Amino acid sequence: MRVEHEAGDASGAARRKPILILEDESFLARAIRDELSAEGYETVTANTVSDGLEAARTLDPALIVADRMVADVDSLSMIESFRQGRSGPPVLFVSGLSSVDERIRALKGGGDDYLTKPFSLGELSARVSALLRRSGGAAQTRLAVGPLKLDLLTREATRGERAIELLPAEFKLLEYMMRHAGQAVTRAMLLEDVWGYRSMPRTNLVDVHVGKLRRKVDADGEPPLLHSLRGVGFMLRVDERESGLS
Repeated sequence: MRVEHEAGDASGAARRKPILILEDESFLARAIRDELSAEGYETVTANTVSDGLEAARTLDPALIVADRMVADVDSLSMIESFRQGRSGPPVLFVSGLSSVDERIRALKGGGDDYLTKPFSLGELSARVSALLRRSGGAAQTRLAVGPLKLDLLTREATRGERAIELLPAEFKLLEYMMRHAGQAVTRAMLLEDVWGYRSMPRTNLVDVHVGKLRRKVDADGEPPLLHSLRGVGFMLRVDERESGLS
């Protein structure tokens, strides 16, 4: 089971519940995760039914996206088990099983929607949004850390009244740092969670991008927000004067 480190924003709002993705095809799991992350959702992925059930019971997700067949096991059994005695989160099944009988079986077994493969990631995202609206778990679309604001829909970043122009990789890096504001973030975490590396290559990729981002976020004369931690990594942190708490 893989948990994505997508925390809620650091502006004082409560941490949002994640979306659980149950999918054993790694490329598809990553594509769904990236699509939903781009829309501002926290995600958790699992590639076995047993891991999915454990994650569902432990994390109480806002929504479950579940492939019907995971490692030759029908995930419908997991949903039925998880929902015993409880209402549970909405469930969107994705499946290559496209017959009417299979759709009916999945919906009667606890599913709220059913999307057949192949499907558009945009359509999946739209269905997720609709299910969450109906269940009262709409997506968080704006992050705020002190004077720093990030709009995940318009892809706009500002510090106070100043607009910050970001390249796609810089936007993703800043989003990650804002979701982990006040926490030490290591280079390994950034390589894995922002760039998707599963092994740690010898590269200065992180330092180069953090350096470029720092020059955009911390303009001349502004109190620094993005800090280097010697021997550890980096931290996005707001002091009391900058946050307006003093």
